[in-house]
This record gives sequence, structure tokens and C-alpha cells, in this order.
Amino acid sequence: MNPGSRPDTGNAALTIETRGLTKRFGHQLAVDAVDLAVPPGSVFGFLGPNGSGKTTTIRMLLGLAAATSGTVNLLGMDMPGRFQEVLPRVGALVEGPAFYPFLSGSANLHRLDAAGRHTVPATRRARVDAALERVGLAHAARKRVHAYSLGMKQRLGIANALLSHRDLLVLDEPTNGLDPQGTREVRHLVRSLARNGTTVFVSSHLLPEVEQMCTHAAVMRAGRLVAQGSLAELRRAGSTRARILTPDAGDARKVLLHLGLEPADAAAQAEGGVLVADLDGSIPAEDLVAHLVAAGVRVRGFTVERESLEDRFVALTGEGFDVAQ
Repeated sequence: MNPGSRPDTGNAALTIETRGLTKRFGHQLAVDAVDLAVPPGSVFGFLGPNGSGKTTTIRMLLGLAAATSGTVNLLGMDMPGRFQEVLPRVGALVEGPAFYPFLSGSANLHRLDAAGRHTVPATRRARVDAALERVGLAHAARKRVHAYSLGMKQRLGIANALLSHRDLLVLDEPTNGLDPQGTREVRHLVRSLARNGTTVFVSSHLLPEVEQMCTHAAVMRAGRLVAQGSLAELRRAGSTRARILTPDAGDARKVLLHLGLEPADAAAQAEGGVLVADLDGSIPAEDLVAHLVAAGVRVRGFTVERESLEDRFVALTGEGFDVAQ
């Protein structure tokens, strides 16, 4: 999907929409004219290598940093112009959770909730208990936070973001530094939140997490948005290759050229008779085989290889993504 194109959301308003969002630090251009379009009810992966501008973009979305130019719209309202109406409906976990280590998880949430301008003291205990239950920490509510694992601290941070009903949850690297069990816990929690109607915006540099957790994604490179859309759309945008094994590599090459398909490497003819050509959609793979056979080319093997999501993202960014914790 082209970076400038916007997902089709029907008549639904976008949960997050930015136009030309730009941030400069002196002469450094950190975020360059980003147009985000986050559909309601999605788990939206904000993907890119470290230093690609993800956290700076998130800080502008939440009003924590002023944009140099461009606009931000959250939940149908201008930010930061209407932040007092928007932010009570938005939960966020940015740059890791911070808690009082010698207080319990429950006590930390009580203090954080009491600091909110729009919270209701009469319902605080019930809301804290419900939030801890929702993130699977009810059993550890009275345990001091210094005894929590990193995964438990991450979930406690999400519980803090869920003390009141949220239409949007913004998570910056929520699985960063977690062990496999902690990662699974956060992943399952994010999915359950989306099933209950919350739009979840997840920043990550871990491609496998985005693939397993998200319905949509955007890809950043050096401050620019280079692609966005549903995961299915991003996969379809990748190239498809035909790999042909034949003892008649020279004749096969002529057939490919006649059909307008350029073999990837002419030298491959001398290396076992394997030719690889990008399929541009102009000819179905089965018709290509038929053309080869009709021209007398002996086909010993034929496979169609679709570019993986990892291949696609590496091609978009020019860098690799972390593939394991």
C-alpha cells in the first residue's frame, strides 16, 4: 500500500488521523510529514527500526511534544486544542512504567488514580480491583512492586492506563525486554482489549510481535511513513517470484523475455539451471508453465514464492527488524 493512501474505513471516523505531521529539532528533521490513518477497533502496529521517529510521533499524538507543523486528530477531535476532552478517553504507556517500588501494585494504582483530575474517588477501589483483574494481577495486588517481574510491571502499567474506560490505548514498545512468557501475556491482553472495543496503537521494532498481535500496521523509516494498511494489504504489496528448474535454461530465458519477464540473474543458467523472475501480475503462474512447455522447455521444478512480511519491511526500510526477543 502506498504511504500516502489511507485505509478504507467506510463511514467510521478514524481513531487517529494525522496530516503532514512534522517535528524538527533544530536542523534535524525527526518526523517528516506523516499521514497516519488508524481505523477504530484495530490493533495498529507502528513499526520501524529504533530511531525511525516512532516515539517522537507518539509524543506529538499525546500532546507531550509540540509539532513543528501538521495536524493531529484523536477520537474525532483536534489535539492538542481539545486535550481536556480527548486525554481522559486515552490510556498510554510510553517509555516504560514507573512506580513506587516499596508500595504494592494496588497502592500504586490508588495513588496514580488520585492524581487524575477527572477520576471519581467513590469508585476508585472498584476500578483498581477491576483493572488488576483485567491484566491478570489480582493475585499480586498486595505484593510490593519491587518484587514484580518486568512482565508484571508492564501489565501494571497497562492496568494504570485502564483505570477508566479508554477508547484508545497507546503502547510504546510494550514487550520490550520481556521474556517469552511476559510477551505472550501482554500480547493476549492487547487482543482482549481490542475485542472489547478499544483501539490499540502499538509501537514496536519487533516484527514477529506485530504479525501476531496486530490487524493493521504502518512502517516508519528515518522519520518518514513508507507504508500503512492492513497486514493483508502490506503482504499483497510485496513481490511474487517464479523459480524454474530446467535443463533448458537458455530456451526458458527466451520464453520469459518474450512474455516481458526479466530473469533475476542471467548467471543462474550456469548454476544448475535455476531461473528466478518476478511475476508482475500480467500472467498467471500456471500460464507461464504452459508457455514454457509449449516452447519445448523441460520443466523439472516450478515454485511460486511470495515475499514475506519481513522481506517487505526490510525492502521498505533498508534495515532489518529484530526477529527474536
